[in-house]
Amino acid sequence: MQRLRLSYSKLGAARFASHRDFSRAFGRALRRAGIPMAYSSGFSPHPRISYANSAPTSAASYAEYADIAVLEALDPDQVRGDLNAALPIGFRVLRIVEKRRPSLSDVLQASDWAIDVGVVDEQDLGRAVRDLLAAGSVEVSRITRKGERVFDARPAISSARVDDEGRVQVRVTHGAPLVRPDDVLQALRRLHPGLGGDHPGLFTRLRQGPLLPDGSIGDPLDVPDPTIPGFPGGPQDHE
Repeated sequence: MQRLRLSYSKLGAARFASHRDFSRAFGRALRRAGIPMAYSSGFSPHPRISYANSAPTSAASYAEYADIAVLEALDPDQVRGDLNAALPIGFRVLRIVEKRRPSLSDVLQASDWAIDVGVVDEQDLGRAVRDLLAAGSVEVSRITRKGERVFDARPAISSARVDDEGRVQVRVTHGAPLVRPDDVLQALRRLHPGLGGDHPGLFTRLRQGPLLPDGSIGDPLDVPDPTIPGFPGGPQDHE
């Protein structure tokens, strides 16, 4: 059984698709492409597909990830081409590599987001970002199945700035609770009510992955797999 890790983007109108919508579309694409999927055991077997930290509905993303298991050795580039021919417009597989470990949940440690808050004076936006970084805590709320949940969003925000396009670029570390880009926008508006008017915010994930020693975010597809002989950082092949 071969295990493959893939990155994909969610852009254009596809940003309004939920994770469940993508899961259904991806399952259909796998069948149309004739990918020989491995299935789980048990009474109700299902294809071995694992996702982690998918972007919320209405957010675009250049950095979504999934792991799949197939029954025979395949050419990753061929799989990528076949899937892209079968996926709906807006979803695109960017890259595929063979990988078993580390798990996605272990390597997806942080995300960089671009947040468009609407029409706002650049100086006001810069002041809001500086006040957010200077704040010790900023409580936000989220409606869950169990009702309203209030939590501090500030500890997860490791950096923020206004880019040349007038968007807030923010780095969020992944933890519990997972702070989303809409939580960051809510935090900004807690400190500066009325920022951007009633604009709902447009969110785009630029990257996500492991935090590297130099402070950058790495690519989860490039993290050494310790289970593949000869792979950099993995066991040596003595055959």
